Amino acid sequence: MILLERTSVMNMENAFRGMRNPMNSWAKSDSYFDENGHYIIGEADMKLALTLAKSGSDDRKFLRQIFVSVDITAPLYWWKEYDTYKVGTVANSCSTMHKIHAKPFTREDFSCERMTPVALACLDQVIAVLEERRQVFVETKERAAWDDMIQLLPTSFNQMRTCSLNYENLINIYYARRNHKLPEWHTLCHWIEELPYAGELICSLK
Repeated sequence: MILLERTSVMNMENAFRGMRNPMNSWAKSDSYFDENGHYIIGEADMKLALTLAKSGSDDRKFLRQIFVSVDITAPLYWWKEYDTYKVGTVANSCSTMHKIHAKPFTREDFSCERMTPVALACLDQVIAVLEERRQVFVETKERAAWDDMIQLLPTSFNQMRTCSLNYENLINIYYARRNHKLPEWHTLCHWIEELPYAGELICSLK
Protein backbone atom coordinates (compact mmCIF):
# COMPACT_ATOMS: atom_id res chain seq x y z
CA MET A 1 0.00 0.00 0.00
CA ILE A 2 1.19 3.51 -0.78
CA LEU A 3 -0.71 6.78 -0.59
CA LEU A 4 0.51 10.06 -2.11
CA GLU A 5 -1.27 13.21 -0.93
CA ARG A 6 -0.93 17.00 -0.90
CA THR A 7 1.37 17.25 -3.92
CA SER A 8 2.87 20.66 -4.68
CA VAL A 9 5.12 21.51 -7.66
CA MET A 10 7.03 24.76 -7.23
CA ASN A 11 9.57 27.11 -8.82
CA MET A 12 9.03 26.10 -12.44
CA GLU A 13 9.12 29.71 -13.69
CA ASN A 14 12.45 30.39 -11.98
CA ALA A 15 13.89 27.09 -13.21
CA PHE A 16 13.01 27.90 -16.83
CA ARG A 17 14.41 31.42 -16.56
CA GLY A 18 17.64 29.97 -15.17
CA MET A 19 17.69 27.45 -18.01
CA ARG A 20 18.37 30.38 -20.37
CA ASN A 21 21.08 32.00 -18.23
CA PRO A 22 24.09 30.30 -19.93
CA MET A 23 23.31 31.90 -23.30
CA ASN A 24 21.60 35.07 -21.98
CA SER A 25 18.63 34.06 -24.13
CA TRP A 26 15.83 35.25 -21.85
CA ALA A 27 14.24 37.28 -24.65
CA LYS A 28 13.46 34.03 -26.49
CA SER A 29 11.40 32.68 -23.61
CA ASP A 30 7.72 32.17 -24.52
CA SER A 31 6.32 30.64 -21.33
CA TYR A 32 3.61 32.44 -19.35
CA PHE A 33 0.97 32.18 -16.63
CA ASP A 34 -2.61 31.60 -17.77
CA GLU A 35 -5.70 33.23 -16.25
CA ASN A 36 -5.83 30.48 -13.59
CA GLY A 37 -2.27 31.05 -12.46
CA HIS A 38 -0.91 27.91 -14.11
CA TYR A 39 2.56 28.15 -15.63
CA ILE A 40 2.36 27.27 -19.33
CA ILE A 41 5.62 26.26 -21.02
CA GLY A 42 5.91 27.76 -24.51
CA GLU A 43 7.04 25.92 -27.61
CA ALA A 44 10.49 27.54 -27.74
CA ASP A 45 11.16 26.94 -24.06
CA MET A 46 10.02 23.32 -24.30
CA LYS A 47 12.26 22.70 -27.32
CA LEU A 48 15.30 23.95 -25.41
CA ALA A 49 14.24 22.10 -22.23
CA LEU A 50 13.95 18.79 -24.07
CA THR A 51 17.32 19.27 -25.76
CA LEU A 52 18.99 19.89 -22.41
CA ALA A 53 17.05 17.19 -20.59
CA LYS A 54 18.05 14.53 -23.10
CA SER A 55 21.70 15.62 -23.01
CA GLY A 56 22.26 14.28 -19.50
CA SER A 57 22.28 15.44 -15.90
CA ASP A 58 25.04 18.02 -16.36
CA ASP A 59 23.08 19.91 -19.02
CA ARG A 60 19.67 19.64 -17.37
CA LYS A 61 20.62 21.34 -14.09
CA PHE A 62 17.46 23.45 -14.32
CA LEU A 63 15.39 20.35 -13.51
CA ARG A 64 17.00 20.27 -10.06
CA GLN A 65 15.26 23.60 -9.42
CA ILE A 66 11.73 22.32 -10.06
CA PHE A 67 10.72 21.32 -6.54
CA VAL A 68 8.08 18.80 -5.49
CA SER A 69 6.58 18.30 -2.04
CA VAL A 70 4.32 15.34 -1.24
CA ASP A 71 3.04 13.42 1.76
CA ILE A 72 3.71 9.71 1.30
CA THR A 73 2.23 7.00 3.49
CA ALA A 74 3.94 3.65 2.86
CA PRO A 75 5.18 0.56 4.71
CA LEU A 76 8.59 0.47 6.31
CA TYR A 77 9.77 -2.18 3.83
CA TRP A 78 9.19 0.37 1.02
CA TRP A 79 10.80 3.23 2.92
CA LYS A 80 13.98 1.15 3.27
CA GLU A 81 14.28 1.16 -0.52
CA TYR A 82 13.28 4.82 -0.89
CA ASP A 83 16.05 5.79 1.54
CA THR A 84 18.64 4.98 -1.14
CA TYR A 85 17.62 8.31 -2.73
CA LYS A 86 19.36 10.62 -0.28
CA VAL A 87 20.99 13.19 -2.59
CA GLY A 88 18.78 16.25 -3.08
CA THR A 89 15.85 14.85 -1.12
CA VAL A 90 14.46 15.59 2.34
CA ALA A 91 11.90 13.60 4.33
CA ASN A 92 10.30 14.53 7.65
CA SER A 93 8.61 11.47 9.10
CA CYS A 94 6.05 10.69 11.74
CA SER A 95 8.06 9.50 14.75
CA THR A 96 7.83 5.83 15.65
CA MET A 97 10.08 6.48 18.65
CA HIS A 98 7.80 9.15 20.14
CA LYS A 99 4.33 8.16 18.95
CA ILE A 100 4.23 4.37 18.56
CA HIS A 101 2.05 4.13 21.68
CA ALA A 102 -0.30 7.01 20.81
CA LYS A 103 -3.14 4.92 19.31
CA PRO A 104 -4.31 1.30 19.35
CA PHE A 105 -2.74 -1.07 16.82
CA THR A 106 -5.12 -2.34 14.12
CA ARG A 107 -4.78 -4.03 10.74
CA GLU A 108 -5.28 -0.63 9.10
CA ASP A 109 -1.84 0.38 10.38
CA PHE A 110 -0.18 -2.22 8.14
CA SER A 111 0.21 -2.92 4.43
CA CYS A 112 -1.26 -6.40 4.28
CA GLU A 113 -3.43 -6.37 1.16
CA ARG A 114 -1.30 -9.01 -0.58
CA MET A 115 -0.91 -11.34 2.40
CA THR A 116 -2.21 -14.89 2.27
CA PRO A 117 -4.62 -16.07 5.01
CA VAL A 118 -1.71 -17.78 6.79
CA ALA A 119 0.29 -14.55 6.91
CA LEU A 120 -2.75 -12.51 7.95
CA ALA A 121 -3.38 -14.85 10.85
CA CYS A 122 0.24 -14.40 11.96
CA LEU A 123 -0.05 -10.61 11.59
CA ASP A 124 -3.20 -10.58 13.73
CA GLN A 125 -1.31 -12.38 16.48
CA VAL A 126 1.53 -9.88 16.28
CA ILE A 127 -0.96 -6.99 16.40
CA ALA A 128 -2.56 -8.49 19.50
CA VAL A 129 0.84 -8.68 21.24
CA LEU A 130 1.75 -5.14 20.14
CA GLU A 131 -1.55 -3.81 21.47
CA GLU A 132 -1.11 -5.61 24.80
CA ARG A 133 2.41 -4.21 25.13
CA ARG A 134 1.13 -0.75 24.16
CA GLN A 135 -1.50 -0.81 26.88
CA VAL A 136 1.08 -1.87 29.45
CA PHE A 137 3.37 0.96 28.41
CA VAL A 138 0.57 3.56 28.49
CA GLU A 139 -0.40 2.48 32.00
CA THR A 140 3.04 1.91 33.52
CA LYS A 141 5.66 3.56 31.24
CA GLU A 142 7.59 0.31 31.56
CA ARG A 143 10.63 0.48 29.29
CA ALA A 144 10.50 -3.24 28.50
CA ALA A 145 7.00 -2.86 27.03
CA TRP A 146 8.21 -0.01 24.79
CA ASP A 147 11.21 -2.09 23.68
CA ASP A 148 8.86 -4.94 22.81
CA MET A 149 6.83 -2.65 20.52
CA ILE A 150 9.87 -1.19 18.77
CA GLN A 151 11.62 -4.51 18.20
CA LEU A 152 8.52 -6.53 17.28
CA LEU A 153 7.06 -3.98 14.85
CA PRO A 154 6.76 -5.57 11.35
CA THR A 155 8.15 -3.84 8.28
CA SER A 156 4.60 -3.77 6.91
CA PHE A 157 3.83 -0.97 9.40
CA ASN A 158 2.79 2.18 7.52
CA GLN A 159 4.58 5.48 8.12
CA MET A 160 3.81 8.92 6.71
CA ARG A 161 6.61 11.25 5.62
CA THR A 162 6.53 14.69 4.03
CA CYS A 163 9.05 14.46 1.20
CA SER A 164 10.81 17.18 -0.79
CA LEU A 165 12.31 16.20 -4.14
CA ASN A 166 13.06 17.74 -7.51
CA TYR A 167 12.53 16.67 -11.11
CA GLU A 168 16.09 15.33 -11.40
CA ASN A 169 15.48 13.04 -8.38
CA LEU A 170 12.26 11.90 -10.02
CA ILE A 171 14.05 11.04 -13.27
CA ASN A 172 16.40 8.76 -11.32
CA ILE A 173 13.53 7.16 -9.42
CA TYR A 174 11.31 6.73 -12.48
CA TYR A 175 13.81 4.86 -14.66
CA ALA A 176 15.24 2.80 -11.79
CA ARG A 177 11.90 1.67 -10.32
CA ARG A 178 9.17 1.66 -12.98
CA ASN A 179 9.58 -2.10 -13.57
CA HIS A 180 10.23 -3.01 -9.93
CA LYS A 181 8.50 -6.06 -8.44
CA LEU A 182 6.94 -4.01 -5.61
CA PRO A 183 3.56 -2.55 -6.71
CA GLU A 184 4.17 0.48 -4.49
CA TRP A 185 6.87 1.64 -6.92
CA HIS A 186 4.46 1.32 -9.84
CA THR A 187 1.98 3.56 -8.02
CA LEU A 188 4.66 6.14 -7.35
CA CYS A 189 5.79 6.07 -11.00
CA HIS A 190 2.20 6.63 -12.15
CA TRP A 191 2.08 9.62 -9.77
CA ILE A 192 5.28 10.97 -11.36
CA GLU A 193 3.70 10.65 -14.81
CA GLU A 194 0.84 12.93 -13.71
CA LEU A 195 3.05 15.81 -12.53
CA PRO A 196 3.10 19.00 -14.64
CA TYR A 197 5.07 18.40 -17.88
CA ALA A 198 6.45 15.13 -16.52
CA GLY A 199 5.52 13.43 -19.78
CA GLU A 200 8.05 15.60 -21.59
CA LEU A 201 10.65 16.41 -18.92
CA ILE A 202 10.83 13.09 -17.08
CA CYS A 203 9.14 10.21 -18.87
CA SER A 204 10.37 10.72 -22.45
CA LEU A 205 14.11 10.79 -21.87
CA LYS A 206 14.91 7.09 -22.47
